[in-house]
Amino acid sequence: MNVTRKLMAATGVLLLAAGAAIAQDKYPIKPIRMVVPFPPGAASDFLARAVGQKLNELYGQQIIIDNRPGAGGLVGSTIVATGSPDGYTLALVGQPHLVNTLIHKAPGYRPFDDFASVTEVASMPNVLVVAPNLAVKSVGDLIALAKAKPGQLNFGSAGVGSSSHLAGEMFKSTAGIDVVHIPFRLLGDIFTEMVAGRVHLYVFPLPAVMPMLQQGKLRPLAVATPKRAVAIPNVPTMAESGLPAYQSDSWFGIVAPARTPRAIIAKLNKDIVGILQQPELKDRFLRQGAEPVFGTPAAFLKLQQDEYVRIRKMVKDMGIQPK
Repeated sequence: MNVTRKLMAATGVLLLAAGAAIAQDKYPIKPIRMVVPFPPGAASDFLARAVGQKLNELYGQQIIIDNRPGAGGLVGSTIVATGSPDGYTLALVGQPHLVNTLIHKAPGYRPFDDFASVTEVASMPNVLVVAPNLAVKSVGDLIALAKAKPGQLNFGSAGVGSSSHLAGEMFKSTAGIDVVHIPFRLLGDIFTEMVAGRVHLYVFPLPAVMPMLQQGKLRPLAVATPKRAVAIPNVPTMAESGLPAYQSDSWFGIVAPARTPRAIIAKLNKDIVGILQQPELKDRFLRQGAEPVFGTPAAFLKLQQDEYVRIRKMVKDMGIQPK
């Protein structure tokens, strides 16, 4: 009887393994959910929709973009950390995915142990933008005004721990100014408050603010990268604006729940890397201020590990305490 049971158990394991292999070979056989931890219109939302559209065309399966804003990206990342590791739940994440684990005492996920890296997708400059009625035309003007009115100006962000929050705090520290942080949940609210002049400055990942810049509703002062951005070539760099010590950019990439089968991760990596090399997508990214970046899952994991060390030091230097 014991022998029979062992044979039956062994057969069951083999059948399960064979079934999993078949499922992976046919992947995907149903819609894929791609969680975006920020609201529609955010840089990560633009990237997810661009890549998702191409995956839809390639797979013949719907890529459902699931915006889950909240707590600077914490909500969305937590959803994916606890998702089924079957390849049908993905997320497009950026620096907040790491920052949240450093500024929250109980973030609800571990940035490396709870996720499988697929590939980096894009990098982009952050751009310092001001309200249209603010009487400044340069970074120098803004710093002078802030120093003349300590604590009277404010900067917005997409929430505590978001890349815009971190970039804003970095600018505040580097410029040596006293400005008040105001977090928001929805991008539309940020734009409304900035156009009305109630929020004075914001450091945006460029794709998130491109429509407002193209419409002339907000004023860009400088990009925070060593080179000017292709999408806004007339906007100077921070170095050209007299603040060379301030550099800030954003990166984004795709992750899946930990224990997602390696074969599925490899397929997603291969297919997404292929999509990112398409001239049409590259042009679309560049026009919105992003640059396609891709590589192996291991390369994306290393980027995150290196970034984690850098951001941890930054958070400590800024005196941000976990809450």
